[in-house]
Amino acid sequence: MSCHGIMAVMRATASMLLVLYSPSGAFAFAPVARTRSRPLASGPLFSTATDTDASIETEKNPRLSGLALMLDDGTRKSHSIAENTQFVTGFFAGLADRDSYRSLMTSLFFVYEAMEICMDTTNEERVKYLDSPQLRRLASIRKDMDFFYAEELGSDWDKKIEPSQASKQYVARIQEISETKPHLLIAHQYTRYLGDLFGGQMMGGMAARSLDLNDGEGTEFYRFEGIESTSAFITEWYKDLNKLDLTEKQKEEIVDEANLVFALNIAIFQEIEGSPIKAMFTLAISTLKQKLGIS
Repeated sequence: MSCHGIMAVMRATASMLLVLYSPSGAFAFAPVARTRSRPLASGPLFSTATDTDASIETEKNPRLSGLALMLDDGTRKSHSIAENTQFVTGFFAGLADRDSYRSLMTSLFFVYEAMEICMDTTNEERVKYLDSPQLRRLASIRKDMDFFYAEELGSDWDKKIEPSQASKQYVARIQEISETKPHLLIAHQYTRYLGDLFGGQMMGGMAARSLDLNDGEGTEFYRFEGIESTSAFITEWYKDLNKLDLTEKQKEEIVDEANLVFALNIAIFQEIEGSPIKAMFTLAISTLKQKLGIS
């Protein structure tokens, strides 16, 4: 493959990464969903507003209305080209070598630990309604951390590692809103879980190829057990999101928080020491070998 061909693979991979990992971009490709994953609920948590024609259309595609539309549209418009470039560069830096990837996973470990502890302890029922055991990531990322740390630090590695500055800020924000405005945790569920779910298969595969990880070692974070159809699951999640009884002000606050989550995520990527060019080149060569059937 020529240099131009390798660069084309790199550009295509970067573009696909942006589409998959950004909720506002990825979900535009989600098809009409199947039946609900759980029984329809009723009560004060849920909006009772209806319109016959609109209800039929949004039942097929819940992203056309409500908070789902506000989040997709609001976060899409706020992501500048510069932010997207930082995201892609940071992610590929995380694939430069195992140390860089371990640093990325370590930061995400602290983020998900804080997020899921707050989700367990909050009294905000709307957050709990959107929660799902299939989406939870802490147990999976612990397996990855065992792979990267157990031999070096022992089984109690979680008592010996420290969060980075960016992950400290991320965790502090999660803990703050959990105490003051717990409905904002919905923005973290949307941005983190749905982005990881939609981009997980591709990103996990990229990490495995770039870092030569065998049998999924170190990439459990990107595996979502119990979800047969990603697009169907996410469409159902969107339907549940639109049923929540939230004021317009609360919805706007959630959109603002989702944009903040994106910025917090970029800050984590910016900390990673590694060469994005090296990672992209390694990935391109791996892809070429795969296409040619070369082991």
